[in-house]
Amino acid sequence: MNISDTKQNPYDVIVCGAGHAGCEAALAAARSGSRTLILTGNLDSIAQMSCNPAVGGQAKGQIVREIDALGGEMAHNTDISAIQFKLLNTSKGPSVRAPRAQCDKKEYQFRMKHVLEQNANLEIFQVLVTGLIVKNGVCLGVKTSLDIEIYAKTVVVTTGTFLRALMYVGENKSDGGRLGDHTSKGLSADFQKYGIKLGRFKTGTPPRILGSSIDFTKTIKQYGDKNPIKFAFYDTCSEQERFHVEHKKMFHVEHNTDKTSQVPCEQTNTTAATANIIRNNLHKSPLYKGDISGIGPRYCPSIEDKIVKFKDKDNHRIYLEPEGRNTDEWYVNGFSTSLPFDVQIKALRTIPGLENSQIIRPAYAVEYDYAFPTQLSLSLESNVISCVFFAGQINGTSGYEEAAAQGLIAGTNASHKAQGKSAVIIGREIGYIGVLIDDLTSKGVTEPYRMFTSRAEFRLLFNHGSSELRYYSVHDQTSLISTKRKYKIKDKIESIRKWTYFLNRTKIESNKTFGDLLRSDQKFDFPTEFSSLSNEIKEEVMYQVKYAGYLKRELQNLEKFKHSEKIIIPQDFSYDGIPGLRKESIEKLNSVSPNTLGHASRIPGVNPSDVEILMIMIQGKSIRK
Repeated sequence: MNISDTKQNPYDVIVCGAGHAGCEAALAAARSGSRTLILTGNLDSIAQMSCNPAVGGQAKGQIVREIDALGGEMAHNTDISAIQFKLLNTSKGPSVRAPRAQCDKKEYQFRMKHVLEQNANLEIFQVLVTGLIVKNGVCLGVKTSLDIEIYAKTVVVTTGTFLRALMYVGENKSDGGRLGDHTSKGLSADFQKYGIKLGRFKTGTPPRILGSSIDFTKTIKQYGDKNPIKFAFYDTCSEQERFHVEHKKMFHVEHNTDKTSQVPCEQTNTTAATANIIRNNLHKSPLYKGDISGIGPRYCPSIEDKIVKFKDKDNHRIYLEPEGRNTDEWYVNGFSTSLPFDVQIKALRTIPGLENSQIIRPAYAVEYDYAFPTQLSLSLESNVISCVFFAGQINGTSGYEEAAAQGLIAGTNASHKAQGKSAVIIGREIGYIGVLIDDLTSKGVTEPYRMFTSRAEFRLLFNHGSSELRYYSVHDQTSLISTKRKYKIKDKIESIRKWTYFLNRTKIESNKTFGDLLRSDQKFDFPTEFSSLSNEIKEEVMYQVKYAGYLKRELQNLEKFKHSEKIIIPQDFSYDGIPGLRKESIEKLNSVSPNTLGHASRIPGVNPSDVEILMIMIQGKSIRK
């Protein structure tokens, strides 16, 4: 179809941007049966890993496994392009253990692009989106840099860090959301014209150096796991589903994952000389000169911030990460900066192993616009303009994983809206994706949002291996996974229940059950039938049995939470004029438009007395799930 002729025959979904959020959004919409178009300013930057070449980590690894449980692509793409796997927090409890993978960033990017290209419901086109087509508060499509208007029933905005983006290297300032790429200026003005509130954030990236210039005799090797935990659930998806039907022309050879085939990272650290050079040049940093007004991520500070805020530390750890198997480019993790290029070189060369390092891409900071996420509903649809959905860093988040999760939900819901179906709402009691979206829409952001296990009240239930089990009920609302996989997940759930019950009830010695012995860390032999089960089932059963007491308490808290979530707030409910409801609360409630009483209670500025008043008013209407 000619994309310049869509007024009479609009697309179901247009996705603006092809980063990690955009790719998941487009695939979710297309796989849900919607005719989808993804627009990007640069086809060669689809799914680009703009920062570190890694996926997963604390809480983020759990998110990627949840993406796979919902039928997303990030887990498969990571597993196939990974050059190293590592399970983090192995010394801690299973609920916070998290898989992480170092990827070949080009292979990740090229494979994801090819997945998009092979989907029959999905078209790709290179053009910049410059504005929205809005009539009577409803978005009808987008305007582009080619002066072509493209119409659609719904639009998903995933523009990342490209809105009015500025890059800083010392006093050098240039337009762009990524080195060598474009910026989007007109879209911000368009958003503000229609009443969407914008803020300003900043992020940064470290330099990339040539591997042959590193002295590896002075660094410490960091190997991957001999028996790696992957992200996708291969025990429930078939070969056909593992490589979706749209992959029919694709290579899908996986790398061997033993220690010898994985690529090690390297560890080193800054020195007192590094700190002195940075302190002596702080006046040249755009961050400390005041050139950058945007707020940066607290949990991923620049090297300047580390030196200033932790001045008593003798050194700071630096990880050297290879960017792929077929490149000698290395990422200097822990050395994000916007200092001038000459200062970057001097400071780097005070680090053991980097005395003769050669920078091939400079470090830089990026300042960009984001849209206040409290202007969104839990479906990620805008409360200001109907039929527009927002996902990714434009919502004030950081990280590939958080972006991909939002894209998956926004793309699914845009497709559902186009087809007249109900929205898919992921509650915070289901998993980290629910926590992420609920936090964004109810609490908003004051700095780039990063997911941590501590953000989830029910994190003991969110161990990464249980993702498929927790999201099983959601599949009644979507078509992102096959019926065959649903049955396999159901069988998996039943097997886990059966064996959990058996181990907790069956006595074997001294009137003790298998569960008693497991909880007291005593040695014993499991039944042969249990030992022959898949590792995924055995590990989940042992987790549920060993931590039964803690999980029981967590489930009791979950039931209390669910009660407040059952009290629905009607869409047409008016907060204005309710006796006793404070003006500040009315403003917050009108801004967020919460779906449930529980959702309302988590909005900053809405206090318990306001919630009680709301409960009385709502229950008087007898509206419940």
